[in-house]
Amino acid sequence: MLVGVLLSALAAVHGSSALGSKCSSAMTKGTKASSAPFWLNSMPTRGSSSFNSNSSYSVRRSVKDFGAVGDGKADDTAAFNAALSSGGRCGAGCDASTLTPLVLYVPSGTYKISSPINVLYYTVMIGNPGNPPTILASANFTGAALVDADPGYYVNQNNFYRSIRNFVIDMRQLPVTAVMNGIHWQVSQATSIYNVRIEMSRASNTGHVGLWMENGSGGFFGDITINGGAIGLNMGNQQFTVRNVVVNYAQVGIYLHWSWIWLFYQITITNCKVGFHIQTGSTSASQATGATIIADSSITNTGTFLETSTNQPGSLKSAYAVDNVVLKNVTTGISDMKGNIALAGGSKTISQFIQGTIYSGSSTTGKYTRASVTGVTRPSVLVESGRFISRPRPQYATYDISQFVSVKALGAKGDGVTDDTAVLKSIFAQYSGCKVIFFDAGTYIVTSTLTIPAGTQMIGEAWSTIMGSGSYFSNPLSPQVVVRVGDAGSSGVTEISDMLFSTRGPAGGAIVMEWNVRDPSGSKGAAGMWDCIIRIGGADGTNLLAENCPTSSYSAACMGAFLGLRLTKQSTAYIEGLWIWTADHDIEDGPQINVFSGRGLYSESQGPVWLIGTGSEHNVLYQYNIVGAQNHFLGIIQTESPYYQPTPAPPAPFTINSAYNDPTSFSTPGDSWALRIKNSSNVLVYGAGLYSFFNNYDQSCVNPATCQDQILDIDSTSSKITILGLSTVGVVNMLSYNTKATISQSPNRSGLQSSVMKWTK
Repeated sequence: MLVGVLLSALAAVHGSSALGSKCSSAMTKGTKASSAPFWLNSMPTRGSSSFNSNSSYSVRRSVKDFGAVGDGKADDTAAFNAALSSGGRCGAGCDASTLTPLVLYVPSGTYKISSPINVLYYTVMIGNPGNPPTILASANFTGAALVDADPGYYVNQNNFYRSIRNFVIDMRQLPVTAVMNGIHWQVSQATSIYNVRIEMSRASNTGHVGLWMENGSGGFFGDITINGGAIGLNMGNQQFTVRNVVVNYAQVGIYLHWSWIWLFYQITITNCKVGFHIQTGSTSASQATGATIIADSSITNTGTFLETSTNQPGSLKSAYAVDNVVLKNVTTGISDMKGNIALAGGSKTISQFIQGTIYSGSSTTGKYTRASVTGVTRPSVLVESGRFISRPRPQYATYDISQFVSVKALGAKGDGVTDDTAVLKSIFAQYSGCKVIFFDAGTYIVTSTLTIPAGTQMIGEAWSTIMGSGSYFSNPLSPQVVVRVGDAGSSGVTEISDMLFSTRGPAGGAIVMEWNVRDPSGSKGAAGMWDCIIRIGGADGTNLLAENCPTSSYSAACMGAFLGLRLTKQSTAYIEGLWIWTADHDIEDGPQINVFSGRGLYSESQGPVWLIGTGSEHNVLYQYNIVGAQNHFLGIIQTESPYYQPTPAPPAPFTINSAYNDPTSFSTPGDSWALRIKNSSNVLVYGAGLYSFFNNYDQSCVNPATCQDQILDIDSTSSKITILGLSTVGVVNMLSYNTKATISQSPNRSGLQSSVMKWTK
């Protein structure tokens, strides 16, 4: 009798029977009634922080549980900050921690605040996507920003793990001339903003700024609309990818004051005085902007499309590329602040305009260009209506709670101890393709390969973790897959978001993820992954921390993975906001550590593949290895070489494995490749930030750019390769051809980094 009651209860929660036979019908669209709440608000709170000693710690909360009213009248500041900080979360005095993840749900309503909402470390803040809540600044608001991701607690380059989505930020009750920011977003990797609208004063003398970012090492955000303001986006960061942003009625739409490499694509600017302002004029002692790419964008009814702070004919400083940009009723195309016009305005399409140095093939000599040039030939499989594919992250706003299943409700423990392999396999076997599979917060241990079938839709909760553990993944001479996405040859709409994939060391034989699935026939970008992380070591539960992997140790026990992500030959993939990170430091305690992962991202895919705002860091042999592949669009890739190299030099502590097309030669005295392209075609790299900050933990090599001799290699068997925007730091030679150094950093220096605007073959 009790068993029957439990099964009935599960059926009531999930809209189906408990584990048993396959769902009877495929799920094709959402079925939520317009009056029904957002599914997340109805999902019972089963998530936990697996390694937090406080067993009562609450991962998911509603701001209403902390007294928020949301009527636009009551002051809800204290309620927000209590919800964000309670439970001993990582705030003032805490550099970083994985032990206090939080999902803060904010129901529809208008929440008035009088001082900043402080979004602490490891926070996901979610509003109702169907009716986004409004964060309203009161007329007497004081502080730097309504929503602040760094109130001064964190090291900007290590300010990881933030996501904000589905909000309206309303600043219109503030004094018009108040210098105030909607969002302060000084962040680094594993951060995102989605589906946010910012409303500001449209007066010509307004001081309002939509989003302010002064530093960091990002990152990705997209699907943002900004109305009004002195500046829509006021940004500076090492590197960033910004997709699908709309700015209307601002004095300056986007202001970029410093960078190493940035990509803006699918940007729409309307009725602004200036569309883009780029701070130019870097010197060896001063950092302005490096290489900037503006692609697939439209500028309408605007005074100046692109304004630079200086006029630089013949200079190699502050490069930019304008690629497939449509002007409609624009007074001036490109000019500096003194009115020196480089490109006239009007109504037209700019195929490509370059300011910067252009190289090709094996030539060691570049040509400085400040003119319109021949645009990039884009394979049809990579574009829609002539633009590169853009896919918003799935949020299932129209899905009813009955269309979801919780893995913990179905028996998975996610406690970081229990082997969940069998129960997860059973859940995928029954529910893939007919329910959205919700991974409640936790760490799910698997001891053999877990296949996520083609057609699966799954979503995590503050980066729910699947962790490979045990002897099955320990042998680097016999690598095994932890998570396989699709069987070989499979296809289907496949969506993975808000998940983290990891290992428990030693795991030198772990291929953390193998991606086999491809888009269904007639679809593009339907098999994808959004806002996910592959993390090797550095966090509680991994056995790869400072206590057993100090920088003085080169132990085989600190081998954390054989390979991060493999895209197989038949696969297609739309991947946005992925960070493949082999830990350089212990997130829990702070010190640097020696953790070894053999390889970052390896692709043999024939495409199409879109890598949007991705990074791969600290892997032994390479960060990105594209071999025998076709039809790839890489929209900013960011890399760092391992800090310990060249001690040991690659491939140590691993060995060369020809079955995985490993490189067999490396730069002297021995460092990993950031990007290697071999025997491939139609690979378009729109922004590459490739960095080497250490030589065996010594940073004195950074400014003279001698940490590493070579970092990027393209071979002569590859064809139709374009790199639009290449920036390196700490590297003698920026690009090699057939492993021979070709482009030196010295004539391309711009501040700390060196930039080349275009290379083709």
